[in-house]
Amino acid sequence: MKLMIVALAGACALSPVALAQTAAPKATPAVAAGPMTVGKADNVLRTGTPVPLRVREMLTTKGKNLKPGQRFNLEVAEAVLVNNHVVIPVGSPAVGEVTEIRNKGMWGKSGYIKARMVSVTANGRVIPLTGEIDDKGVAAGGGAAAVSAVVFLPAGFFMTGTSAVIPIGAPATGFINEDVPFDPVAEPKPMTLAPVVPATPAVAAPVAK
Repeated sequence: MKLMIVALAGACALSPVALAQTAAPKATPAVAAGPMTVGKADNVLRTGTPVPLRVREMLTTKGKNLKPGQRFNLEVAEAVLVNNHVVIPVGSPAVGEVTEIRNKGMWGKSGYIKARMVSVTANGRVIPLTGEIDDKGVAAGGGAAAVSAVVFLPAGFFMTGTSAVIPIGAPATGFINEDVPFDPVAEPKPMTLAPVVPATPAVAAPVAK
């Protein structure tokens, strides 16, 4: 009887840790990796993204009418895509600003234009841009103007360079100036035009005799 009590006491003395070590571990089921998906954080037009543009109106120093601070129009020449979504469609309007002007003048001085990209408007949102475009006319005679000024003053004085011209259609590049989140569901889609059905000509009713 004493022996049975001692055996029971020994069994009860086993610690929970010892009992856990004797239990067989359960296998953890493997989890298959699913496909990667594009989240909302990836639907962002990032700062520094280039935007191909073209000038829609001519800028020239000829006539001395162009002034610093004057705004001019551009348009997007190629669609800007992110994750295969069109974020800025072709033809979206953009704005530039003239920053520096030098008119042609005496002593062979040529004209000069410098302008910066301001913004582009896409899907009702104005997106700020950076980037510049410039043009310089051709100096008249190069060093010949200075030589003429020494040999015969009036000759060098009346030599002028050419005006600077940025023509319509001239290429330019703007760069996105801030991160722009977008909704891929609201991306622009090409417009489908309904076929034109010619109108049926009206037939006059016969006149009763």
